[in-house]
Amino acid sequence: MPRQELRAPASTVQNGMASAITEPRWVQVVLIVLALGFLLGFLLMPLLLVFVEALRAGLPTFLSAITEADTLSAIRLTLLVTVIVVPLNLVFGVAAAWAVSKHEFPGKRLLVSLIDLPFAVSPVVAGLVFVLIFGAQGWAWPLIDEGWHFALPGLGEYTLQLPKVIFAVPGIVLATLFVTFPFIARELMPLMEQQGSDEELAALSLGASGWQTFWRVTLPNIRWALLYGVLLCSARAMGEFGAVSVVSGHIRGRTNTLPLHVEVLYNDISGSYSAAFAVASLLALSALVTLVLKAYLEWRHSDSLAANRRH
Repeated sequence: MPRQELRAPASTVQNGMASAITEPRWVQVVLIVLALGFLLGFLLMPLLLVFVEALRAGLPTFLSAITEADTLSAIRLTLLVTVIVVPLNLVFGVAAAWAVSKHEFPGKRLLVSLIDLPFAVSPVVAGLVFVLIFGAQGWAWPLIDEGWHFALPGLGEYTLQLPKVIFAVPGIVLATLFVTFPFIARELMPLMEQQGSDEELAALSLGASGWQTFWRVTLPNIRWALLYGVLLCSARAMGEFGAVSVVSGHIRGRTNTLPLHVEVLYNDISGSYSAAFAVASLLALSALVTLVLKAYLEWRHSDSLAANRRH
């Protein structure tokens, strides 16, 4: 005798769900008003005030502030650091996500915990760690100050000397790299775990090499999540303040990124208040562009990104 399934009437299920999730009308209105009030008071109004203050002294003053030599230097340094950090994070993020999601190995949980470490450590503490390593009192300072002298038989004497890190571009790159490296890996890991390895194994069984499998199977499946992670990583790299502030030295025209330059202008006693908001408006504009691109990716490729919201 065939088995019969017992199902509750659809109307009963719908009524049960409605009674479980429906709140009184006044509760919905209050929640909506509170949410809109929070967004208006703590997000939209401050953002709007940045542009208002930036243009308060007039457009010529605004253009003069963002084209000033130190501002242009800060823009170039910010873009340079971002261009260096994002590709490094891209390689690391893909490799880490591939290792964690496709393989089982001793220390896997430790690796995942280390990837999340920058989320738990204050950026200021991260910058201080680099100062303790590469600063004048750090254990790596002899390799920076004097170098390591050694001789090779028949080739002569050589000196291995590290470049200056603290109060220089390498230190800014290292600090930014530390605080941004979880973003791409964390976007890819849940998606690659959900996808599994069936398609890769099928490609390998048909004779594809490892690189062919990656480029033609794995990468197309993760491309939108990868772009999403790159977007978040770039935004964090451009806006990082705490770790960079510790290692940069605040040297105007040399080691100041845009966030640091805003602080310098704001605290300048010569009266650069409007200039500070003008430069801050550039960061606010980049944040808005990032938000628009992020919203577009979530709307256009929501199915590809859905797995990333389940972890």
